Amino acid sequence: MNNQQIVDQVITDRRSIRAYLPTPVPNELVKEIIQVSSRAPSGNNAQPWHVYAVTGDFKDRLCTELHGEFLNNPTAHRAEYRYYPKEMIEPFITRKRKNGIELYKLLGLTRDNELGMRQQHAKNMQFFGAPVGLFFTIDRSMEKGGWLDCGMFIQTVMLAAKARGLDTCPQAAFTQFHQIIGQRLNIPANQQLICGMSLGYADLSKIENTLVTEREPVETVLTIL
Repeated sequence: MNNQQIVDQVITDRRSIRAYLPTPVPNELVKEIIQVSSRAPSGNNAQPWHVYAVTGDFKDRLCTELHGEFLNNPTAHRAEYRYYPKEMIEPFITRKRKNGIELYKLLGLTRDNELGMRQQHAKNMQFFGAPVGLFFTIDRSMEKGGWLDCGMFIQTVMLAAKARGLDTCPQAAFTQFHQIIGQRLNIPANQQLICGMSLGYADLSKIENTLVTEREPVETVLTIL
Protein backbone atom coordinates (compact mmCIF):
# COMPACT_ATOMS: atom_id res chain seq x y z
CA MET A 1 0.00 0.00 0.00
CA ASN A 2 1.10 3.57 -0.60
CA ASN A 3 1.20 6.22 2.13
CA GLN A 4 -2.29 7.49 1.39
CA GLN A 5 -3.79 4.03 1.66
CA ILE A 6 -1.95 3.32 4.90
CA VAL A 7 -3.06 6.56 6.53
CA ASP A 8 -6.64 6.17 5.28
CA GLN A 9 -6.83 2.64 6.66
CA VAL A 10 -5.55 3.67 10.09
CA ILE A 11 -8.12 6.48 10.25
CA THR A 12 -11.06 4.40 9.07
CA ASP A 13 -10.14 1.36 11.20
CA ARG A 14 -9.97 3.39 14.42
CA ARG A 15 -13.01 3.00 16.65
CA SER A 16 -13.82 3.01 20.33
CA ILE A 17 -13.03 -0.40 21.85
CA ARG A 18 -14.84 -1.38 25.04
CA ALA A 19 -13.23 -4.74 25.91
CA TYR A 20 -9.49 -5.52 26.01
CA LEU A 21 -7.15 -8.45 26.33
CA PRO A 22 -4.91 -8.53 29.43
CA THR A 23 -1.84 -8.51 27.15
CA PRO A 24 0.65 -5.99 28.62
CA VAL A 25 1.68 -2.90 26.69
CA PRO A 26 5.38 -2.08 27.27
CA ASN A 27 6.11 1.32 28.78
CA GLU A 28 8.49 2.04 25.92
CA LEU A 29 5.65 1.59 23.44
CA VAL A 30 3.46 4.00 25.38
CA LYS A 31 6.33 6.48 25.40
CA GLU A 32 6.82 6.04 21.65
CA ILE A 33 3.13 6.75 20.97
CA ILE A 34 3.20 9.94 23.00
CA GLN A 35 6.49 11.03 21.45
CA VAL A 36 5.15 10.62 17.90
CA SER A 37 1.88 12.32 18.86
CA SER A 38 3.76 15.36 20.13
CA ARG A 39 3.95 16.42 16.48
CA ALA A 40 0.26 17.31 16.66
CA PRO A 41 -0.31 21.00 15.88
CA SER A 42 -0.95 23.64 18.51
CA GLY A 43 -1.27 27.41 18.37
CA ASN A 44 2.20 28.99 18.44
CA ASN A 45 3.52 25.54 19.40
CA ALA A 46 2.15 26.02 22.93
CA GLN A 47 1.61 22.26 23.42
CA PRO A 48 -0.77 22.84 26.38
CA TRP A 49 -1.29 19.13 27.12
CA HIS A 50 0.09 16.66 29.63
CA VAL A 51 -0.43 12.88 29.76
CA TYR A 52 -0.52 10.59 32.79
CA ALA A 53 -0.26 6.85 32.16
CA VAL A 54 -1.41 4.38 34.81
CA THR A 55 -0.59 0.66 34.75
CA GLY A 56 -0.28 -2.38 36.97
CA ASP A 57 -1.21 -2.30 40.64
CA PHE A 58 -1.52 1.49 40.67
CA LYS A 59 -4.11 1.37 37.91
CA ASP A 60 -5.96 -1.50 39.57
CA ARG A 61 -6.24 0.36 42.89
CA LEU A 62 -7.42 3.52 41.18
CA CYS A 63 -9.98 1.61 39.09
CA THR A 64 -11.34 -0.14 42.17
CA GLU A 65 -11.82 3.18 43.93
CA LEU A 66 -13.44 4.92 40.96
CA HIS A 67 -15.67 1.94 40.16
CA GLY A 68 -16.94 1.90 43.73
CA GLU A 69 -17.60 5.63 43.77
CA PHE A 70 -19.40 5.45 40.42
CA LEU A 71 -21.78 2.75 41.64
CA ASN A 72 -22.22 3.73 45.27
CA ASN A 73 -21.61 7.46 45.60
CA PRO A 74 -22.08 9.14 42.21
CA THR A 75 -23.85 12.30 43.40
CA ALA A 76 -20.81 13.31 45.47
CA HIS A 77 -18.79 13.99 42.32
CA ARG A 78 -19.24 16.50 39.54
CA ALA A 79 -17.23 17.27 36.41
CA GLU A 80 -15.56 20.65 36.05
CA TYR A 81 -16.89 21.21 32.56
CA ARG A 82 -20.00 20.21 30.63
CA TYR A 83 -19.27 17.93 27.68
CA TYR A 84 -22.77 18.09 26.24
CA PRO A 85 -25.13 21.10 26.20
CA LYS A 86 -27.93 21.24 28.77
CA GLU A 87 -30.46 20.82 25.98
CA MET A 88 -29.17 18.92 22.97
CA ILE A 89 -30.92 19.67 19.69
CA GLU A 90 -31.35 17.76 16.46
CA PRO A 91 -29.65 16.15 14.68
CA PHE A 92 -27.20 15.63 17.53
CA ILE A 93 -29.63 14.13 20.04
CA THR A 94 -30.71 11.45 17.55
CA ARG A 95 -27.11 10.53 16.76
CA LYS A 96 -26.24 10.32 20.46
CA ARG A 97 -29.25 8.16 21.29
CA LYS A 98 -28.65 5.84 18.34
CA ASN A 99 -25.09 5.22 19.46
CA GLY A 100 -26.24 4.17 22.93
CA ILE A 101 -29.16 2.10 21.67
CA GLU A 102 -26.97 0.15 19.26
CA LEU A 103 -24.39 -0.62 21.93
CA TYR A 104 -26.92 -1.75 24.53
CA LYS A 105 -28.80 -3.79 21.94
CA LEU A 106 -25.64 -5.75 21.19
CA LEU A 107 -25.24 -6.40 24.90
CA GLY A 108 -28.85 -7.48 25.31
CA LEU A 109 -29.68 -4.53 27.55
CA THR A 110 -33.09 -2.87 27.33
CA ARG A 111 -33.99 0.63 28.51
CA ASP A 112 -35.87 -0.74 31.50
CA ASN A 113 -32.72 -2.52 32.71
CA GLU A 114 -31.26 0.53 34.44
CA LEU A 115 -28.95 -1.54 36.65
CA GLY A 116 -27.50 -3.40 33.69
CA MET A 117 -26.87 -0.20 31.77
CA ARG A 118 -25.27 1.42 34.79
CA GLN A 119 -23.01 -1.58 35.34
CA GLN A 120 -21.96 -1.43 31.71
CA HIS A 121 -21.25 2.29 32.00
CA ALA A 122 -19.25 1.60 35.15
CA LYS A 123 -16.78 -0.40 33.06
CA ASN A 124 -15.43 2.98 31.99
CA MET A 125 -13.92 3.22 35.46
CA GLN A 126 -11.97 0.03 34.80
CA PHE A 127 -10.70 1.17 31.39
CA PHE A 128 -12.77 -1.72 30.00
CA GLY A 129 -10.02 -4.09 31.14
CA ALA A 130 -7.25 -2.35 29.19
CA PRO A 131 -3.74 -2.73 30.66
CA VAL A 132 -2.99 0.98 30.27
CA GLY A 133 -5.07 3.97 31.23
CA LEU A 134 -4.23 7.47 30.01
CA PHE A 135 -5.37 10.77 31.47
CA PHE A 136 -5.08 14.00 29.49
CA THR A 137 -4.88 17.42 31.13
CA ILE A 138 -4.67 20.99 29.90
CA ASP A 139 -3.12 24.02 31.56
CA ARG A 140 -5.90 26.05 33.14
CA SER A 141 -4.58 29.29 31.64
CA MET A 142 -5.62 28.15 28.17
CA GLU A 143 -8.75 29.28 26.31
CA LYS A 144 -10.82 27.42 23.69
CA GLY A 145 -7.95 27.36 21.23
CA GLY A 146 -5.91 25.31 23.68
CA TRP A 147 -8.77 22.82 23.99
CA LEU A 148 -8.80 22.48 20.21
CA ASP A 149 -5.06 21.81 20.33
CA CYS A 150 -5.54 19.11 22.96
CA GLY A 151 -8.28 17.53 20.86
CA MET A 152 -5.91 17.25 17.91
CA PHE A 153 -3.24 15.78 20.18
CA ILE A 154 -5.66 13.19 21.63
CA GLN A 155 -6.78 12.17 18.13
CA THR A 156 -3.15 11.80 17.10
CA VAL A 157 -2.51 9.53 20.09
CA MET A 158 -5.38 7.28 19.01
CA LEU A 159 -4.09 7.08 15.43
CA ALA A 160 -0.50 6.46 16.52
CA ALA A 161 -1.74 3.65 18.76
CA LYS A 162 -3.84 2.13 15.96
CA ALA A 163 -0.87 2.21 13.60
CA ARG A 164 0.98 0.03 16.14
CA GLY A 165 -1.78 -2.54 16.46
CA LEU A 166 -3.27 -1.08 19.62
CA ASP A 167 -6.80 0.15 20.23
CA THR A 168 -8.24 2.94 22.32
CA CYS A 169 -11.40 4.43 23.76
CA PRO A 170 -11.50 8.11 24.72
CA GLN A 171 -13.56 8.55 27.89
CA ALA A 172 -15.06 11.78 29.21
CA ALA A 173 -16.73 9.70 31.95
CA PHE A 174 -13.65 10.14 34.13
CA THR A 175 -14.10 13.90 34.43
CA GLN A 176 -16.78 13.40 37.08
CA PHE A 177 -14.05 12.08 39.35
CA HIS A 178 -11.37 14.68 38.64
CA GLN A 179 -10.76 15.33 42.34
CA ILE A 180 -9.95 11.70 43.14
CA ILE A 181 -7.85 11.33 40.00
CA GLY A 182 -6.03 14.58 40.69
CA GLN A 183 -5.20 13.51 44.23
CA ARG A 184 -4.07 10.00 43.38
CA LEU A 185 -1.94 11.11 40.42
CA ASN A 186 -0.64 14.27 42.13
CA ILE A 187 -1.85 16.39 39.24
CA PRO A 188 -0.81 20.03 39.81
CA ALA A 189 -3.59 22.51 40.56
CA ASN A 190 -2.85 24.43 37.34
CA GLN A 191 -3.88 21.42 35.22
CA GLN A 192 -7.48 20.46 34.40
CA LEU A 193 -8.55 16.93 33.50
CA ILE A 194 -9.89 16.70 29.95
CA CYS A 195 -10.60 12.98 29.65
CA GLY A 196 -9.25 9.49 30.13
CA MET A 197 -8.44 6.86 27.53
CA SER A 198 -8.20 3.08 27.46
CA LEU A 199 -5.16 1.71 25.64
CA GLY A 200 -4.50 -1.92 24.81
CA TYR A 201 -5.22 -4.82 22.49
CA ALA A 202 -8.86 -5.36 21.54
CA ASP A 203 -10.61 -8.52 22.68
CA LEU A 204 -12.32 -9.33 19.40
CA SER A 205 -14.32 -12.14 21.00
CA LYS A 206 -16.47 -9.57 22.84
CA ILE A 207 -19.67 -8.58 21.06
CA GLU A 208 -19.43 -4.92 22.08
CA ASN A 209 -16.36 -4.63 19.87
CA THR A 210 -18.40 -5.44 16.77
CA LEU A 211 -20.08 -2.03 16.98
CA VAL A 212 -19.15 0.25 14.09
CA THR A 213 -20.88 3.60 14.36
CA GLU A 214 -22.20 5.41 11.31
CA ARG A 215 -20.79 8.62 9.90
CA GLU A 216 -22.69 11.28 8.01
CA PRO A 217 -22.22 11.36 4.22
CA VAL A 218 -19.78 13.96 2.98
CA GLU A 219 -22.65 15.92 1.37
CA THR A 220 -24.03 16.55 4.85
CA VAL A 221 -20.86 17.97 6.37
CA LEU A 222 -19.10 19.63 3.42
CA THR A 223 -20.02 22.83 1.65
CA ILE A 224 -17.95 23.80 -1.41
CA LEU A 225 -18.51 27.33 -2.74
